Amino acid sequence: MSVLSTTVIPPTDVASREWLRSLRAEGATRNEAIERLHALLLRAARFEAARRGRHMPHVRDELEEIAHEAAGDALISVLASLDDFRGESRFTTWAYKFAVLETAVKLRKRAWQGRELPLEPEDWNLFSSATFAPDAAVEQNELLSALQTAVADVLTPRQRQVLVAVVLNGVPIDVMADRLDTTRGALYKTLHDARRKLREQLEGQGLTLA
Repeated sequence: MSVLSTTVIPPTDVASREWLRSLRAEGATRNEAIERLHALLLRAARFEAARRGRHMPHVRDELEEIAHEAAGDALISVLASLDDFRGESRFTTWAYKFAVLETAVKLRKRAWQGRELPLEPEDWNLFSSATFAPDAAVEQNELLSALQTAVADVLTPRQRQVLVAVVLNGVPIDVMADRLDTTRGALYKTLHDARRKLREQLEGQGLTLA
């Protein structure tokens, strides 16, 4: 006797099922659902833009434009990801997150617009041993010196560029991806490989990279 395996789809609430049905329909039903979804995403984007924009005075005049751009991109992402919705939350809550993410990304990019990316290790002092006890400070300085050497000698130019910009100089990963015309995933892979190389190099010298 054979047992057939089936994929169990988590149950969703009535409102979520109706969203999915309408967005997968055709004609006026789908168009109306898309308009309602865009309005919801725009409200979420406006809220997120206002919340984050309080700390970014240089972009306050652009928050409405940013919110509209974020809502439009979030709408495209939601429509392309309908099959990924598993009903673990309400559909509107799930969709809301797309708008929040898109808004955050666009605000970070706008904050760096026109700014030159710092690609040199200007911020090694962030790892200063000034707050360490004397014995710990010596160890910290030894690690820092070895780390600087490893960054220069072990990493590829691309790995060094990404590591210095993102880790040392605080360039947002999505801004870096945009400038280098690549993806966040590709940059995360570059950072992962760079950190692995540095860790292996330092461990070979009896040092530990946290």
